[in-house]
Amino acid sequence: MSKILVTSALPYINGVPHLGHMAGCLLPSDVYARFERMMGNEVLYICGTDEHGTTSEVGALKAGMEVQEYCDMNHARHAKTYKDFNLSFDFFGRTSAPENKEATYHIFEQLDKNGYIEEKSIKQVYSVDDKMFLADRYITGTCPYCGYDKARGDQCENCTRVLEPTELIDARSTISGSKNLEVRETKHLFLNLPKLEGKLAEWVKTKEPFWPDVAYTIAQKWLKEGLQERCITRDLKWGFAVNKAGYEGKVFYVWFDAPIGYIGITKQWVKQDEANRSWQEWWLNPEKVRHVEFMGKDNVPYHSITFPATLLGTKENWTQVDFLKGFSYLTYEGGKFSKSENRGIFAEDAIKEFPADYWRYWIMANSPESSDASFNWDLFAGAVNKDLNGVLGNFVSRVLKMTASKWREQVPEGGEYGAAEKELINALQQRVSDYIKYMEEMEFRKALGELRAIWVEGNNYISAAEPWSVIKEDEQRAKVILRACINLARIFALLCAPIMPDTAAKLLAKLNMPQVELKGFDVAKEMTALRGGEPFVVGEPLFERISTEKIEEMKTKYGSAK
Repeated sequence: MSKILVTSALPYINGVPHLGHMAGCLLPSDVYARFERMMGNEVLYICGTDEHGTTSEVGALKAGMEVQEYCDMNHARHAKTYKDFNLSFDFFGRTSAPENKEATYHIFEQLDKNGYIEEKSIKQVYSVDDKMFLADRYITGTCPYCGYDKARGDQCENCTRVLEPTELIDARSTISGSKNLEVRETKHLFLNLPKLEGKLAEWVKTKEPFWPDVAYTIAQKWLKEGLQERCITRDLKWGFAVNKAGYEGKVFYVWFDAPIGYIGITKQWVKQDEANRSWQEWWLNPEKVRHVEFMGKDNVPYHSITFPATLLGTKENWTQVDFLKGFSYLTYEGGKFSKSENRGIFAEDAIKEFPADYWRYWIMANSPESSDASFNWDLFAGAVNKDLNGVLGNFVSRVLKMTASKWREQVPEGGEYGAAEKELINALQQRVSDYIKYMEEMEFRKALGELRAIWVEGNNYISAAEPWSVIKEDEQRAKVILRACINLARIFALLCAPIMPDTAAKLLAKLNMPQVELKGFDVAKEMTALRGGEPFVVGEPLFERISTEKIEEMKTKYGSAK
C-alpha cells in the first residue's frame, strides 16, 4: 500500500466554478483519488476555498457585504456544488483558517531566518479617487506582452504571464473604473527567487521523465527566462497580517499563503478528527508519500516554481509535488465562460439540468490534457445518448430484462463458458489492463477510450451470441450467454466507479454486489463472481436520452459564445 496525497488548484472564493474549472483540476483530481483508493492505496484528498486577496475584497464590495460574511456564504456554495458533483474530498477546508495562518507564519519565519526574504521600496499604482493602492485584481488594463485588454494586476489570463500592476497599459481601477491613477512608493517584502534558482532548477530537472508537457514546459520557460524577486506582501486589509515589525497594516500576498493552504487544510482535517493522526506524516514525510497535483495551465507557474521554491527555502524536509498534472482550458463553444454575459453553464447550474455522472463522463472523455477543448451542447448530448444510454445503458437493460422474462430476476444456472467467452475474456483482459495503466498515468482521455471500448466488447459479444435466437434451440447455451453478460455488467460497474460513482453504485445495487478493488484485476475471475441463482433487480434504466428539444432549450438558456 502506498500513501498518495492528492491536491488540486484551490478555487477562488468569489463565485462558483464553471465547467472549465471542473475540467482543469477539480474533477480529474477526484477521479484519480477514487481510482487510487480502488487500487488499495491510502489516499488523502484535500481541497478548499482560496479566500484571501483582492478577489474577496472586490467580490464583497460588489455584493455589499463584509468580507468574512461574503467568504462564509461562498464557501458553503462551493462545498454544496462539489458534493453535488460527487467530489470525494477527505476534507474541504479554507485558506483563511487559523491552521493556515500558523503554517504561513512558520514558513515565512524560516525563509526570513535563512536569508531568502528582502525588504524593498517599490512603486505601486495608487487610485486617487478610491484613496487606496490598487493591488492585483483591483486594477485591470492591457497586457504589455500579448495585448489582451482585460489583464489583471497580478496575471494575464490570456498568456499566463505573471504581472505587476505598474506594467499594465491603459490601467483602470476595478472598483470605480477611474483612470486617475498615480505611481507611489511603498515598502514591501520579497521572496528572493534568484537565490533559490539553482536548487529549484535541479529539483525541476528530476521531474522531466514524469511531468506532462503542459507542466514541465511552463516550468522550464520560467527558469530559462530567469527568476525575479517576487513580492509576497500587499497593502490590503483582508489576509494574514505580516508577522514582522515595520509591516503593520500589510498582509501576505494571497499567492504566498494560498499554496501553504494545503498544509493548513491538512491541519484542519486532523483537528476535525483525531483518528486522522498527524499532518506531519503527509507533509514532512516525503520518502513515504507521493504528492500528485492537478492544475490548470494558468496555475502551473505557482506550483512548479513559486511554491516549491518557498518550501526549498525553509531548508526543512517538506513533501514536494512529485507529479504535476497540468491542463489546458475547456472553453464554451470556442469562447470564454462568462456569468455576467450569460454565456456558458456553471457547475451549480449544470447539476440542476442533468445528473452528475453525465457531466463527469463528458468532461473526462474530453479532458483538455494537451490542448484546449471546447464544450458543445450537441457533443454533450451525443456522448450521453450514444455512449451512456446507447452502449452501456442499453446493454444492461436488455440483458437484465431478457433474463428476467425467462428465469425471473435470477442469474441463470447451468452450463460452462465456451470458446466465445474465453475469447471475450482475453480481449477484455488486455483492455482492462490498458485502462488501469492509463488511469495510473493520468492519461484520462485514453482511459475513457478504453472504458468505452470495453462496453463495446460486451455489446459485440451479445450481438454475435444472439441469446434471443439461441434460446429457441439450446436453452442451456442461452443461460451461459446471459450469465456472462450479467457478469460483464458487474465488471462495467467496477471499472466506471472512479468516473461515474452514482452509476456504478446503482448498477451494483441491481446486482446485489459490493464494490471491490481494481488492483490485480483478473477478468476471468470476475466473470464468475455472479453465479447461477444469484438475485438481481431490473429496476429503472441507468440513463435517459437527451432530446433535441432539451438541447435547444439549453442553448437558449445558457447563451452562445458567438
